[in-house]
Amino acid sequence: MLTLHDYLPSGNGYKVRLLLHQLGIPFRLVEHDILQGGTRDPDFLALNPNGRIPLLQLQDGSLLAESGAILCYLALDSALWPAERFERALTLQWLFFEQNSHEPAIAVARFSRMRPDGPHRADLPGLLERGHAALAVMERHLAGRSYFVAERYGIADIALYAYTHVAHEGGFDLAGYPNVRAWLERVAAQPGHVPITWKPN
Repeated sequence: MLTLHDYLPSGNGYKVRLLLHQLGIPFRLVEHDILQGGTRDPDFLALNPNGRIPLLQLQDGSLLAESGAILCYLALDSALWPAERFERALTLQWLFFEQNSHEPAIAVARFSRMRPDGPHRADLPGLLERGHAALAVMERHLAGRSYFVAERYGIADIALYAYTHVAHEGGFDLAGYPNVRAWLERVAAQPGHVPITWKPN
């Protein structure tokens, strides 16, 4: 069985949990409280020297870090990974956008509110500005589209949904993004959808 090292409030971890559930893949969850330094202890650092979750441990003991890489690995040969070459590249484009333009603003703003004494609290106005810029890119792209790539739900949607659907927790008002809000509803209506706090029994 797969083992997922994770922290339930994490959007990066949620991406993987959501995909695993939608693909019907059983897994064991090992939780690490990042607010209490749970990914900085020697045992975890021996698994992932970068000290971050999520971390997926395969049946043979192999380890795979970084949420985007894990999504690609799990989705391969499923309907959530495009068969056409250019659509695969577009999927990667949106995964890179999420990690470079979206997550560093929207997720960090949310984290700063979860932990008011955190190092990013003073940069909250800048985070909000950059986060709204990323949301504006998404809003324009979703004009006349249902999903991010090829009008089919896929891992690009999962990656962007994870932190967008909780963006309000970071101080982002989505009222001005009707296309994004409609897309969030479509993603939430997908079979096998689970909330961010879901974990396997």
